[in-house]
Amino acid sequence: GQRGAEPRLLCARLEPSGGAGAGPLGPERRPLPPHSGGGPSPASERPSPRHKASRFLHSGGGGSGQSEDGKRDPESEDDVVNITFIDRSDRRIPVRGKVGDNVLYLAQDNGIELEGACEASLACSTCHVYVNEDCYDKLPTPDEREDDMLDMAPLLQMTSRLGCQIILTRELEGMELRLPKATRNFYVDGHVPKPH
Repeated sequence: GQRGAEPRLLCARLEPSGGAGAGPLGPERRPLPPHSGGGPSPASERPSPRHKASRFLHSGGGGSGQSEDGKRDPESEDDVVNITFIDRSDRRIPVRGKVGDNVLYLAQDNGIELEGACEASLACSTCHVYVNEDCYDKLPTPDEREDDMLDMAPLLQMTSRLGCQIILTRELEGMELRLPKATRNFYVDGHVPKPH
């Protein structure tokens, strides 16, 4: 890759607060069918992720931790997590989030075109993002369901994650999330996403 081509933004080195994970997804969460298909799993063709940093308790995704209107302000400046999205035209979009925010919902609340067709039920890869390397190493290891969905994402990279599975912690201050040039939208179990 071209990792040296751009200046690298380092994430803040802060201690985890312990309860940074978000709650359950809610009633719309559906389990995925077991992996099926012949031949080797695409996961075997992808290099395994490198995880050097300590892990946090991770609930596997979930609600945004926001009020119904999605616009609750952080309770204190200690809860603020500043991140930057880089859209498909390389435009940098700074976003002020808070500890516990789900990256998919935070992007959507700020007008960033991160689709999330399955509404964070781990049934698609349309919220696929590239995480800057320093922050990628601070994220919890993707679970098997997220890995299965990432295997279907086009343009997969070593730092690929699903935005719906990234929950902001103070340690992710300065995180950069690049949107891939393409995503693959498909329907699972007849689910039809709501229009945006």
